[in-house]
Amino acid sequence: MVEIGRRVDPYAALRVPEFRFWLGATGFASLANRALTVALGFQIYQLTGDPLALGFLGLVGAIPSISLALFGGHVADRYDRRTIILVTRGMSVFAALIFALLSVSSAAYGLAALYAVVFLAGIARGFGDPAASAFEAQVVPRELYVNASTWAGTMWEITAIFGPALGGFVYAFFGVTATYLMIATFFALAWLFMTRIEKKPIPPAVQGESIWTSIRVGLSYVFHSQIFVGAMALDLFAVLFGGAIALLPIFAADILQVGPQGLGLLVAAPAAGSLLSMLWATRHPPSKHSGKIFLGVVAGFGVSMIVFALSRNFMLSLLALAFSGMFDGVSVVIRETLLRIYSPEELRGRIAAVNWVFIGSSNELGAFESGVAASLLGTVPAVALGGLVTLVVVGVTAIFAPQLREMELDPKYVPPLPQVAQAEPSGYE
Repeated sequence: MVEIGRRVDPYAALRVPEFRFWLGATGFASLANRALTVALGFQIYQLTGDPLALGFLGLVGAIPSISLALFGGHVADRYDRRTIILVTRGMSVFAALIFALLSVSSAAYGLAALYAVVFLAGIARGFGDPAASAFEAQVVPRELYVNASTWAGTMWEITAIFGPALGGFVYAFFGVTATYLMIATFFALAWLFMTRIEKKPIPPAVQGESIWTSIRVGLSYVFHSQIFVGAMALDLFAVLFGGAIALLPIFAADILQVGPQGLGLLVAAPAAGSLLSMLWATRHPPSKHSGKIFLGVVAGFGVSMIVFALSRNFMLSLLALAFSGMFDGVSVVIRETLLRIYSPEELRGRIAAVNWVFIGSSNELGAFESGVAASLLGTVPAVALGGLVTLVVVGVTAIFAPQLREMELDPKYVPPLPQVAQAEPSGYE
């Protein structure tokens, strides 16, 4: 909550030494993952010349990470989260080195070997992502959650801009093997930064609770909370129906007719807009009237997509995409903060896992939905209809999830969290 007369410290979270190490660890890991996506995609397309092979690439990585996420959340609430992150980051270093080895003679090892390593990396993500989300909340004090989420989101956007460019540049000038070795170095640096953070307390476990009961308790807590269900559903439907990223090549080539250089600007516009809004949020945190702001920015995202779909002017299209990124940047800060503030310590891993299932599913299915809708309805109607669906979902959520609508992110105004043993979070229904 921003009080009149009180100065907000935009660098509050950065003054916490362990958060700086955490930011370095996540930054290098994200940079590596972004560059890896470019290198793997380009290498596989060079090997096969088949777009379907690229589709399978995303599927092979998503299946283990999404399938194991709920179990990974249980593990994150039962064992040392820092150790889990170190082990999974170590697996990422190993996977990048294996990619480098396979790239020396790609034809000899074949596509199946690359997919096998991608599958291994997906397993690591299934355990690492819930643990990382839960561990971040233990690195900074509760009153700095909004500021920490803003800086974490800013770092994510910076790596989203520079990671793919760096991966493509090194691939073009130094070759695929050098690219994978660079990625392995980034993962190793992420691992080293993590070692500078002390271990945190392991949440107390319910004695005699089975794995399946543990997972069920986490699911029950999430699905009995208007705040969690509403926020996750908004993100799911906005990405699933409202996104247009997968269709940008069609807009660049056929609708706006701006060629590959225009496509590059279109792809970069949302990330640039998101980065600007996150930097703005460091000085103007969305702590007061957070629920209303959240609904408003998701609606703004839907409107931006409609404007983009109907635009025939390149500058207007760029502006619409930049605004979509700005709205999405604020929503990311709010979603990440509420995940930390409204999660009991002993359930953080499992709640983060459910959130990851929503995010992973929407990201993987969103591109598929966009392609199917465009083939059935046409590109422009598909994107415009997606934006309209997003607005409808916002309206329905505002009506049926009043607690999300009235949500605040200042810890002073958050009601005490219920006991986990109750399973159903009374006061949050």
